[in-house]
Amino acid sequence: MRMILPLSLFALSALVAVVPARAAEETPNSIHGGTHLSVDQAKAQFDKGALFIDARVAAEYADKHIKGAVNVPFKEEFPKVSKTGTGDKFDLSKLPADKNKVMVFYCNGSPCWKGYKAADHSIKAGYKKVMWFRDGMPAWEGKGLPTE
Repeated sequence: MRMILPLSLFALSALVAVVPARAAEETPNSIHGGTHLSVDQAKAQFDKGALFIDARVAAEYADKHIKGAVNVPFKEEFPKVSKTGTGDKFDLSKLPADKNKVMVFYCNGSPCWKGYKAADHSIKAGYKKVMWFRDGMPAWEGKGLPTE
């Protein structure tokens, strides 16, 4: 029995050494079919009445979000990396029926991919005026912009 535990720990450590962990990836500075926004551009869209979509989990949204934003969480199989999977879930039915509605997607800034992936899913679903606010909540709060 004493020999099994050290061997098991050795086998586990050998497996961990062989299987590399996925490092968080920075999100890109553009999105195909949509518009990338800086914090100032996001604020300009906010002032024009664009619909902000918070793609973070419900608990993060409940803690604090951009004023008036709607929470439509993007559940990702592979967090913090560009890879998408069959386990990804995004409820497009919670978006407006009008595919020409201006929408700004965001999450917790890079390397959070939820906002990007939600925006990408929306573009692929036929939404025409999709904007992605890459720097998200950290930049919005950093400028002291309206939250609730």
